[in-house]
Amino acid sequence: MKVFTQSVNFTADRKLLNYIEKKVGGLEKFHDKIVDVEVFLKVQKTSEKENKITEVKINIPGNELMVKKQCKTFEEGVSVGVESLKRQLQKSKEKLRTTLAS
Repeated sequence: MKVFTQSVNFTADRKLLNYIEKKVGGLEKFHDKIVDVEVFLKVQKTSEKENKITEVKINIPGNELMVKKQCKTFEEGVSVGVESLKRQLQKSKEKLRTTLAS
């Protein structure tokens, strides 16, 4: 599984990139046919503290799952996004099972 990380208007440091790869890599436990994962990191220019936007898009055969989170840190955004994607992957796999069973 390939992980593509794109940071908009800033340069992500190595520590953040390693954290993203580690967290996203854990999704393979929930779906074995993940083609690739795209992570977009954006900083919004506002006075709010929650100005970090994290988008995670997973490509699986025949489907695409995406989650967008706005948090105080990118780490928090990735963590919350991955939890949400775990649920989506489980639902997707369950739906696939019921389709194949009938």
